[in-house]
Amino acid sequence: MTECSPIDFNGAAIASTRRGVCPALDAPMQTGDGLLVRLRPLDSRLPPAAFVTIAETAARHGNGLMEVTARGNLQVRGLTPASAPLFSTEILAMDMPLATGLAIETPPLAGLDPEENIDARPLADVLRARVVLEEPALSLAAKLSITVDGGGRFSLQNVSADIRLTALPDNTWEIALAGDDRTAKPVARLPAEAAVDAVMVLLRALSAMGRRARGRDLDAGEWRSRFGFEENGQGGREHSVPSPAGLHLWDGFSALGVALPFCQIEAAALIAFIRETEALGCHEIRLAPDHGFFLIGIAPAQLAAARDAAAARGFVVDPQEPANHIALCAGARGCASAFFDTHALARTLIAAAPALLDGSLTLHVSGCPKGCAHPAPTPLTLTAAPTGYALVVNGSASGSPEAYIAAKDVTHAIARLAALVGTARRAGETAADCLQRLGRDAIREAVRQDRE
Repeated sequence: MTECSPIDFNGAAIASTRRGVCPALDAPMQTGDGLLVRLRPLDSRLPPAAFVTIAETAARHGNGLMEVTARGNLQVRGLTPASAPLFSTEILAMDMPLATGLAIETPPLAGLDPEENIDARPLADVLRARVVLEEPALSLAAKLSITVDGGGRFSLQNVSADIRLTALPDNTWEIALAGDDRTAKPVARLPAEAAVDAVMVLLRALSAMGRRARGRDLDAGEWRSRFGFEENGQGGREHSVPSPAGLHLWDGFSALGVALPFCQIEAAALIAFIRETEALGCHEIRLAPDHGFFLIGIAPAQLAAARDAAAARGFVVDPQEPANHIALCAGARGCASAFFDTHALARTLIAAAPALLDGSLTLHVSGCPKGCAHPAPTPLTLTAAPTGYALVVNGSASGSPEAYIAAKDVTHAIARLAALVGTARRAGETAADCLQRLGRDAIREAVRQDRE
């Protein structure tokens, strides 16, 4: 299928409904509540005034709903074929640095995180320039992504990518293919300049394979041999990445992190909050993976006031908030592919299954088998099925279900599973560890509709 022009001759936006196409400013995507546009501020950075302007423009031309994605991108919902070009024109008139083309991502606090091995942004800038200058131009999959991770408390180790560059303590960069920090396959360990050259070689190989090729299509063993790489155990990190939500103070640096409740916020609430935090000293916003953002520049003495303002406007400020541990898509209210209201189900499950949401696992609620909100496997995934819901254990929304649950029984089924965890959990054991120990048979038995 050939891609259509994003704007027709009358100036109205033409939406894309094809899988694999990202909803950019000039190519909005049709969803259940209108057209959706995704913005990628360069290095995830936004001045507060720019964030306010985007929100005001979103309220004027869309339905006022805004999202931060699992990868830390900004989305605007509810645009129409007539309003989308107006939105695009006004955003472009801001002259705000936006990342376009190949997604090359850096950690949200790059250059600020006291625990990072290196500021990843300079290498990412060099790589972006090399891609732009490449002749002939690369032909790559629309959703192909590269992470350039300097480490730190808020690293990108949980973010999946086709090609990963990870800074190591010895100032070299590990290159790995297809996955997150745990699952990607290392193929090289090189100094910075050589690492950029190696990534360009990999991108050329993907381009030669065609626009559907992704990192998983590259043979890791072959590339290890080509790069002369032998695994020696230096790579990888052992810490877990915390939620952006909460007060963050360490080594002379402080920030307030907030998360969006179920990934969304009303533009009016966002505008009011940003203006309040500007008055408290915020001078920069950093969008973050896991549906949140950091506010930079607020003095430690003012952070509690900023946190209270965030809570009053509906933002999540507690890293232990159960909503932080549910990954969900827009659902039937906002996506034509979804078969149920994911937000309503998530609210019900929070009340019914607190023992599962202790922060040790992610519960993925997906409106359809595409699993856009969390493509990687999770310990528990609920997705749509002909009879109601399918429960996938240690898999993605498209995985093989362990059990099918009738729509009317889903709340009780998950409550039964939570009750099992609550009674079976050993001292010091997390919900994730308990489920792993109990195994698939026990999980299947707990959610069976006919067990009572």
